[in-house]
Amino acid sequence: MPLSEHEQRMLEQMERALYAEDPKFATALEGSGLRTYTRRRVYQAVAGIVVGIALLMTGVIVPNVLWVSVVGFLVMLGCTLLAVTGWRKAPKPGEQPVSGSAGGSAHGRNRQRRSMMNRIEERWQRRRDEQGH
Repeated sequence: MPLSEHEQRMLEQMERALYAEDPKFATALEGSGLRTYTRRRVYQAVAGIVVGIALLMTGVIVPNVLWVSVVGFLVMLGCTLLAVTGWRKAPKPGEQPVSGSAGGSAHGRNRQRRSMMNRIEERWQRRRDEQGH
């Protein structure tokens, strides 16, 4: 359902206000990297699944080449996994897509886990201090 004219004007005002207050944050929220990354993964996966279906059908139709069907199934399975893992690894709005090896993303996750553990430990310590006094 399209937005009414009033809603469109309000949305434009909110966007202008956001750009005026914090242009860096506003451009990060545009999500062009996210859209490009996700779109590319989906296109690759769909193309691979179509190729897998073609191989599967070829192996079923042509006699004595059953192995082609198996290869087609494996291609479809691999492309489905590519799409699912690509979707999970897609950057969140405001983040830049991860380029390079997966080691950088694992490092970022470890840093997040450490900071989360630090927060939990700090909370635990505060509770112990509050109960002790």
